[in-house]
Amino acid sequence: MFTGIVEELGEVVAKENLGDSARLVIRGPVVTSDAGHGDSIAVNGVCLTVVDVLDGDSFSADVMNETLSRSSLRGIDVGARVNLERAAAVSSRLGGHIVQGHVDGTGEIVSRTPSEHWTVVRVSLPAELSHYVVHKGSITVDGVSLTVSGLGDDWFEVSLIPTTLGMTTLGMTTLGHAGVGSPVNLEVDVIAKYVERLLEKKGELPAGD
Repeated sequence: MFTGIVEELGEVVAKENLGDSARLVIRGPVVTSDAGHGDSIAVNGVCLTVVDVLDGDSFSADVMNETLSRSSLRGIDVGARVNLERAAAVSSRLGGHIVQGHVDGTGEIVSRTPSEHWTVVRVSLPAELSHYVVHKGSITVDGVSLTVSGLGDDWFEVSLIPTTLGMTTLGMTTLGHAGVGSPVNLEVDVIAKYVERLLEKKGELPAGD
């Protein structure tokens, strides 16, 4: 489990295509400082398992075809910057919200509207995910826990405050500089999915609605 509070902006330093999967090598000295084989690290919001720790500042991870097909990692290449977060410890503060690292789909940055103290970012929202997203609710964008500040049928907006844009994001996560047209990984609030499933089981909601 993760909290959506990105710890470090890492870099993809190698990529090996394996047909139905890919192996990535990612440099991130903070997240690898105490990492070992089998640990979980979120890469742009995708939970990956550490295969090896290399040279003390990088780690390798395998990405299966299912993950490639559902996330923006399918188009990632050497030199790309990525948001990194280690799995939450039991003693950690939950600074964001419950994030599984299981990407539900991808969106695209539609617009960035700067103002004096914040920037409003609009992101396209796949139809199959739209009913999970609510105004003032939580959503994970490229592994960053954010609050929905605006919502339409096929888009949502988040307002990036100075802390997010500056000290902890610009140079610390990809959202500080991702431009219009950039693909982003989306994970909706897992609680909404559990509520939907429970209502389906009770017969109070048609399956698939």
